Amino acid sequence: MKKKLLDILACPMCKDHPLELIEIKTKGDEVVEGAIYCNSCKRHYLIIEEIPVMLPDELRDKKQEDEFLKRNKKSLPEKIIKQGKPWHL
Repeated sequence: MKKKLLDILACPMCKDHPLELIEIKTKGDEVVEGAIYCNSCKRHYLIIEEIPVMLPDELRDKKQEDEFLKRNKKSLPEKIIKQGKPWHL
């Protein structure tokens, strides 16, 4: 995901804008792995293989998100790891 793309994204749940980008792995100006965080509704959305996965709660893959959070818990802020919606560790 290109960092400048964040300027046009809004939260799919509450429609808030702008969103916060948390980078875990980058390649040039591309975010390969990371998260997008909505400060309004406290939801996070994963970035996996440069693709932001911004789905409403009912379409999200809990197993995939749990594995991502566990694998990256040292790289993600506490607001995602311990309090993020819809799931946290």
